[in-house]
Amino acid sequence: MEDFSTFTEQVHQVFESLNEARDMALLQARQLTRLSAQTIRAIHRSEVDEAANNLEQARVLATSFKTMLADFPQLFHAGYTQDSLKEFVEASLTCAIIENRPLPTPEELDVEYATYLNGLAEVTGELRRRCLDILRQGYSEEAERLLGWMDEIYNLLVTVDYPDALTNGLRRQTDLARGIVERTRGDMTLSLREERLQQALTRVASQLPGEESPHAGDPGV
Repeated sequence: MEDFSTFTEQVHQVFESLNEARDMALLQARQLTRLSAQTIRAIHRSEVDEAANNLEQARVLATSFKTMLADFPQLFHAGYTQDSLKEFVEASLTCAIIENRPLPTPEELDVEYATYLNGLAEVTGELRRRCLDILRQGYSEEAERLLGWMDEIYNLLVTVDYPDALTNGLRRQTDLARGIVERTRGDMTLSLREERLQQALTRVASQLPGEESPHAGDPGV
């Protein structure tokens, strides 16, 4: 019985440590998610310095996850942990694309490929938002560049046809990305047509003779 009492104490110690690590992981995951969201909001507002500062703080948190949870792999691979890392990936890639910088790799971000790809899939939504903001001012090459990135992302995702257990549900994210890309292409096509129509109307108007004043030639005026 004495041995079993020792084992009982060990069981409680293990789960106390596990519970404490879980609480810390949940807190850090929330902080990482919040910083990632603030990064994306700042980059959409063209607040580049604030975005960079938030992203650096997020990077520190993301890097510490592996160290903090080294003895608890079940927590590191838990949904809330990987979801927060996915948000970090999304923020990192969104900033890189909008700022026209090379994309950081999964190795550079220190995340697993499945997490990276799911974050990449969600970038399409942020690029659509950026495109729509640009299109409010009229069609531009920058919107075309971002649409090109959206196409590239979807073309990659659609080739990753592996079980969801390996990709963390990437197939659903890929389907959502396809819809986002198609809607954005439709919006851009409509914007381009409207701009070309406006340009055509402007050219025609410039070629029309000026209207004479209704009193032209009236000597009494």
